[in-house]
This record gives sequence, C-alpha cells and structure tokens, in this order.
Amino acid sequence: MATPILIAGGGIGGLTAALSLQAAGFAPRVLESAREVRPLGVGINLLPHAVRELTELGLGEKLAATGVATKELRYVSAHGQEIWREDRGLAAGYRWPQYSIHRGELQMLLLAEVRARGIAVETGQRVTGFAQDAEGVTAQLAGGGTARGAALIGADGIHSAIRGYFAPDEGLPRWSGAMLWRATTIAPAYLTGATMVQAGHHAQKFVCYPIRQLPDGMAVINWIAEMRTEEAPGREDWNREIDRNLFLPHFEGWNWGWLDVPGLIRGAERVYEFPMVDRDPLSRWTEGRVTLLGDAAHPMYPIGSNGASQAVLDARQLALHLARAGRIEEGLAAYEEARRPPTAKLTLANRDLGPDLVLEEVHRRAPDGFKALHDVISHEELAGTAARYKKLAGFDPELLNARESWSP
Repeated sequence: MATPILIAGGGIGGLTAALSLQAAGFAPRVLESAREVRPLGVGINLLPHAVRELTELGLGEKLAATGVATKELRYVSAHGQEIWREDRGLAAGYRWPQYSIHRGELQMLLLAEVRARGIAVETGQRVTGFAQDAEGVTAQLAGGGTARGAALIGADGIHSAIRGYFAPDEGLPRWSGAMLWRATTIAPAYLTGATMVQAGHHAQKFVCYPIRQLPDGMAVINWIAEMRTEEAPGREDWNREIDRNLFLPHFEGWNWGWLDVPGLIRGAERVYEFPMVDRDPLSRWTEGRVTLLGDAAHPMYPIGSNGASQAVLDARQLALHLARAGRIEEGLAAYEEARRPPTAKLTLANRDLGPDLVLEEVHRRAPDGFKALHDVISHEELAGTAARYKKLAGFDPELLNARESWSP
C-alpha cells in the first residue's frame, strides 16, 4: 500500500508535488483551504528548468497548448532604448521551452491532471496546525477536523500556518516599498509576437509579455506596472481592483512606437493592485515528518520570473528525495538540504534586483538616455549579470541540458 502524504495547499507548488509524489509511488492527499479553486491571478513565466520537470510529468503538450513559448527577453530604458537582448527557451539552446502563461490557467491545468490521475483534492480544508509522532502526522483543520498521513508538506503560501511553526514571531511579509499593478490587455502583438519586455528602472518599471496569441495579429498581453510608493500596503489579494488613473500619468510618455505602454494600461478591462513582498529566508524548513514548499518556504520578489518555477523544482526534489530515502525523515531532510540554501540565495539576490540590476545601472549612469549604450555599460557587464543569475536560479542552459533527470 502506497505511503500517504498530506499536502496543505492546492496551488502550483502543492499540485505539482501531488503529481510528483504519485509518480514516485506515494499516495498524496491535497488539503486546499478554498471551497472552490478558481483561476485567479494574471500572467507568470515558467522557465525551462520548471518546464523540464512538468514535461517529465507528462504535461508538455498541455503546456504548449495553454501558454506562449517565449522567444526573447529585452531590457529597455525608460526612454525605450534597448539595453540587453537575449534569446529564451528553445531559441537559446535549451531542450525545453519557456512559457508565458496565465497563473490561474496553469493551476487549473494542474488541478485537472491531479484529479484525472485519481489524486484526492479536498477543498474547504484549511490546515491550522499539526502534531506528529513516530508513525506519522496529524494535520489539524479549521472547524475541528483532522487528517492523518506519514508526512505533511506545507505548500500553503506566503501566509502559511505551517511556516508559522518554524517562525512563530515572523509577523507580516516584508514589503519592498514597491506596488505592482497587474492586468491583461488584448492588443496588437509587438516585436516577435513572443517577446518579454522589462523596461524602466528600480523606482518605476513596466514588464509585459503575451500569454495567448489571437487571430489577426492580436494577443492577450500580460503587464505589470511597478512603482515605489510611501503608501503602506494591505494584505496581498489577487482580487483587489484599482483605479488605473492613480498610476497611469507616470507612464504617459512611455510610447515608443513598437510598444505603447499607456495604451496597454488604458486597454485593460480590470487592473489589480498587489504589494511586492517577500519573507526572510528561514534557518530550517523541516522537523521530523513536516516540511515546507514553494511560497510557504521561500516567498520571493517577482524578479527574474522565478517564483512559480522554484515551487515546481521544490516539488520534484521533494519526491525524488523521499523516493530515495529509507525513512520519511531522511527524505525530507535531504530535500531541505538540496533546496533551502539555493532558494535563500535567490531570495536575497532578488532583493538586490537580480538580473534587473542592469536597468538600474543604466538609469543611474545615464538617467536622460544615451547615444551609445557601451559608453554607459559594457557588453561583458550585461552578459555577466544575466549569466550569473541563470546559474544561481538553476537554469544555465548547459548545466540544465546536461544534468540527470529528477524522475525517481
């Protein structure tokens, strides 16, 4: 009989963990706090290291049918001047694509696959705490119920109740001082039709990429406007709508012909506000038969397009180490050893702007624009920043293409 594993949380990380654990011979059971799982959020990126893992779980064709395979990334200044351009996904020599995809659609794709494979997903079951003994873990549920398994995986997000056990005095997430305004707009495709753009600098930035290609040269374009603000944020909420006129005036001059930023902002049906927050890295994720995964373990700023991808990597490593270990406790300890140090480094690197550092450096050195880019910043500095982040985050193309599979 397969060993039962409880997973608190039915988000991208928790659902990927369920698929991975089942493939490794375990019997996962997902406990999701929402009474109904709905496709919330806007666009995200799945980088090739995460796409590899989902492809090895048999989801390659479904991802291709749902997202847009990103071809390139461009960094541009607040004046629309190109700073850095690089190929992405297959065009960059990876064996797997990079996908720009709606977060909610990805979650629903994973949920449908989990249910199709016979994995239990119980909604309206919020895990509030746990108790463990030599044989297993009892998860305590809101309303007084319990659930029993051989292990408990806390994939319950940035406000994780299970994380609270490891950091009882942590308090609210750490705010970066930036507010994000996020939306999607149907608009003409730009550049290659599959280009991700990062524009601006640390105090004011605009990110966009298509998440669905439509007929007649149109696309659903996901965008994020970001600005520093002194206004204290409320709790993160995918459903908090905002009046775009509160920030639109700051982007009015950002129409560069090939990309009309104010037009994208005006064209959105709804705009959502989300504070940019993270938490400090923990000194431990695991105790006995309990561990953390995804945003419960390492919530990070959305810099470098890595949050969802790192949750997928967590899920695969979790299943791999549990399958290899003789005991649950040994497997969870090995998983933490493999994943906690690199994600801690990545969280701190994102606080230092990660690969977006080149935007800030160019703005600092040439705030009014430049005539010749390499009078401002060298090709070597640009290329080195991009390469270092890829290695830190685990998607250096040569290393990813060559490493062994994580399928048990």
